[in-house]
Amino acid sequence: MAEPKPRAAPNSIEETLSLLEGADYVADRALATVLFLALRMKRPLFLEGEAGVGKTEIAKVLASALGRRLIRLQCYEGLDVSSAVYEWNYAAQMIEIRMEEAAGSVDRSAMERNVFSERYLIRRPVLDALTGEQGAAPVFLIDELDRTDEAFEAFLLEILSDYQVTVPELGTIKAKEPPIVIITTNRTREIHDALKRRCLYHWLDYPQAERELEIVRRKVPNANRRLSAELVRFIQKLREIELFKVPGVAETIDWASALTELDKVALDPETVSDTIGVLLKYQDDIARIEEGEGRRILKEVKAELSTAAE
Repeated sequence: MAEPKPRAAPNSIEETLSLLEGADYVADRALATVLFLALRMKRPLFLEGEAGVGKTEIAKVLASALGRRLIRLQCYEGLDVSSAVYEWNYAAQMIEIRMEEAAGSVDRSAMERNVFSERYLIRRPVLDALTGEQGAAPVFLIDELDRTDEAFEAFLLEILSDYQVTVPELGTIKAKEPPIVIITTNRTREIHDALKRRCLYHWLDYPQAERELEIVRRKVPNANRRLSAELVRFIQKLREIELFKVPGVAETIDWASALTELDKVALDPETVSDTIGVLLKYQDDIARIEEGEGRRILKEVKAELSTAAE
């Protein structure tokens, strides 16, 4: 299948909103503004917020809407240069050395130049993101940066400052056009100011009820309208109580999909109890809802929607 043709970045905030809306991403004007500026100024966009609010999805939507490759660096504790940037294909290098020795080659300088050529270079996400052509730079997603350590964070400074990386055996490799960089963090630790200064910043919060309902209608279009309204209000109220992990937008969509699969047209206590594991992932949170909190919230939701309908 042919790769999509790269498209130009939007020329205004309104075009950015339309671009996101066209990909069924319901964004507010503040997000569209900072995204437009990041594209216009060719600066990385640093997105911070709770898990499940749609930070990663922005990079996916942007890559799809602009017809660009999406390169994802999933961060984790212990991530190092060989996993993130590049490494050498040692097995192939050893085979090449053995073959040259068997052929009687003794020119060690030539042999070294041969085995340390791009032919044996394995490009990991960081280096791959620097290889985009003019007008077709990829979208480079650095996902959950807070999971890495400060040493790797410091290494990224060269990448985000000059969009280049140094391979000792080959020299400095610089991007012909900077990639579109999206950095996400769930704020499990603070990211150093030196890295943040190189980015535009946006805090992505849980959406208000109206916007979350629109998200459900776009992502689960066959969901019953009454059911959608009830479950969105239920989740909005869940986020107001003290839980170990409140449900994000991803869980809202999952719950709407699950209830639709069960042919539900409205919430009831039994349905909430039977499907609460779609929303909540910790037993203490589930126990609290099943001990009566869920029935109280559901009663409030029904009363509010009944009043609104009158």
